Amino acid sequence: MARVRTGESVLARGVRVVEAFGLDDATLTVSEISRRAGLHVATASRLIEELVNCGWLEREGRRVRIGVRLWEVVSRASPTVSLREAAMPFLEDLHAVSGQDTQLAVLEGDEVLFVERLTAPGSAVNFSRIAGRLPLHASSSGLVLLAHASSELQEQVMQHPMTVYTDRTLRTGQQLRVALAEVRRHGYAFCPGYIYQDTTGIAVPIRDAGNAVVAAVGLIVPRTESAYSLIPLLQAAGRGISRVMSTAHVTG
Repeated sequence: MARVRTGESVLARGVRVVEAFGLDDATLTVSEISRRAGLHVATASRLIEELVNCGWLEREGRRVRIGVRLWEVVSRASPTVSLREAAMPFLEDLHAVSGQDTQLAVLEGDEVLFVERLTAPGSAVNFSRIAGRLPLHASSSGLVLLAHASSELQEQVMQHPMTVYTDRTLRTGQQLRVALAEVRRHGYAFCPGYIYQDTTGIAVPIRDAGNAVVAAVGLIVPRTESAYSLIPLLQAAGRGISRVMSTAHVTG
């Protein structure tokens, strides 16, 4: 692998170019990519041209966008493909019955990554987006995943400053420790007003054949007393997805 004089490989710099695109960036200019990637404009421009030739990036006038070829490769190879395929029928049923945002999430580092979301006009305010991330301590899906993660990760999250969204957001290690124990005891996370004052996040775990928690399925609903009535529906969806995941693991 060719390396530049700083010791960083060309591939590593190419990765920085691609990762310059944020969740809301349909296109970027070369100078924007250069600045975000921390590269000289000439270096960024050269790497962009190589990535365009590979189909990983595309030109749109004077701007650059993620290429269809990159989307194709990532979609085909993603480890979440089997999870999404197992979950979609249950997500669609859950969405149809509740009329609210339904989402699927996995643990990625020290954040929760949303890999699927079904929404509808008039549903509750939802900060999550497909391929978007949120802090583990603040979201219902994040709490479910963290409650079943390693003790090392739990302690790491507890010891770091926590982003506060509302007066209901967990903000101390002790609050988080109590919340994680409640998630394990009840089998779900119930988070009224944690990220947005008027909404409640609810999530339950999805397990594999070995009973390990591999994902979370959740609902974002209005913050009312009726939100509790959706917990059994959500738990049924979680058990259904887990059953399909276990069967796919065994037969695969």
